[in-house]
Amino acid sequence: MNSKPACVLRTLLCPMGEIELILDSIANLGQYAGLHPRFKQAVEFLNGQDVGRLEPGKYEIDGARLYAIVQEYETKPREQGVWEAHRRYYDIQCIVRGRETCGYAPIGSAEVAKAYDGDSDYALFAADGTFFELREGFFAFFAPQDVHMPGIAVDGPAPVKKIVIKVEI
Repeated sequence: MNSKPACVLRTLLCPMGEIELILDSIANLGQYAGLHPRFKQAVEFLNGQDVGRLEPGKYEIDGARLYAIVQEYETKPREQGVWEAHRRYYDIQCIVRGRETCGYAPIGSAEVAKAYDGDSDYALFAADGTFFELREGFFAFFAPQDVHMPGIAVDGPAPVKKIVIKVEI
């Protein structure tokens, strides 16, 4: 697997400043550990697991501050996708098996379609974003200002196994 960065889509302002969408190899995730105090724990969790064997479900790493959600699903057509964003958590979405298309739009260019739900930590949007392929062995990092649409089929519906690591801001 090529561990060179696939693409860093936005400039990062650190430490603890504004962080935006990152797309890179999971093998390089450790290089981003300095961006947030809990990123190192996220990297340790991924490195300490046979991620291909994890069963779907929620895995607490540091309580509600840091946890992983293992998902297995079939990708869907773009017209069935939903634009979403979160306020309390960063998303690190890691593809373990398969590939999918993901959408991205800056929150300032999106229109709120469903107001923020604090209990579920999401708002829904209408957006005209950019789409990219997220393939096995790569991750996308989404910050609160990143409206995103994950789980979209590349060529047609196909199975995907993904780990979404939720990092409390």
